[in-house]
Amino acid sequence: MNDNIPLNNHYKQIEKAIQYIDTNFKEHPSIEEVAHNVGMSKYHFIRVFKEYVGVTPMQFLHSVTLNYAKEHIKESKSILDSSLDIGLSSSSRLHELFVNLIGVTPKEWKEKGKDVQITYGFGQTPFGKALIGFTLKGICYLGFYDHNKEEVFQRFNELWENANLIFDEKLANEYLENIFIKNKKYPLLVKGTNLQINVWKALINIPDGQIITYSDVANRLNKPKSVRAVANAIGKNHIGYLIPCHRVIAKSGAMSGYRWGIERKKLLIEYEKNRKE
Repeated sequence: MNDNIPLNNHYKQIEKAIQYIDTNFKEHPSIEEVAHNVGMSKYHFIRVFKEYVGVTPMQFLHSVTLNYAKEHIKESKSILDSSLDIGLSSSSRLHELFVNLIGVTPKEWKEKGKDVQITYGFGQTPFGKALIGFTLKGICYLGFYDHNKEEVFQRFNELWENANLIFDEKLANEYLENIFIKNKKYPLLVKGTNLQINVWKALINIPDGQIITYSDVANRLNKPKSVRAVANAIGKNHIGYLIPCHRVIAKSGAMSGYRWGIERKKLLIEYEKNRKE
């Protein structure tokens, strides 16, 4: 195997690897098998593949499998049929794949949240009015608003369009008080792509009172060339404050791109900064 080919000459090998994975993903080829097929050693292949594609070969294989499962499951009569068709040992393995990557089960994906019970309500926070939604698994929505109450509800409703929504303003305000006044921690139930979820995890790890740039987030994810994709993922965050997208600013220092208002973003940053001091 010739591992001394310059990086910019590896394109054809990576293209061949992607084609091999697309064709053989149901057989779950090992990384060694894919690397051998393109004439590279395992660890060199992993490094070069990630440099070109932005994810590891195993992450790419999971993504291809998941995308196929999402389409196949729409037509399948049972989850087990889908599991067997893509070569997984049981429906529990398919369930694990969905949970790890996108935070919802195959059944919830297929039925777009049908029978998922979400309690929601409107209330006051130190940073203005907010809509909060939560399930037994965790908080699934937190959005601020000023006068656009219908707009924030529409966003929430579109995200969980077939869920069973239960309005309980008293309980919603208890949650908001616990979060903003008592600083109580809750699990978060997110719905998004693998990239979005990884970006949101990175945001949670930004220390309280600290601000970083979109480039910083991309670098933390080892995706320095994917700043725009990372920014788009940050913009899709549907759990404000708890997933602190307000702590990310442009490289120029501009406070841009906050769906709940630039002034609120400035206020959140100053509040956390002063609290830390």
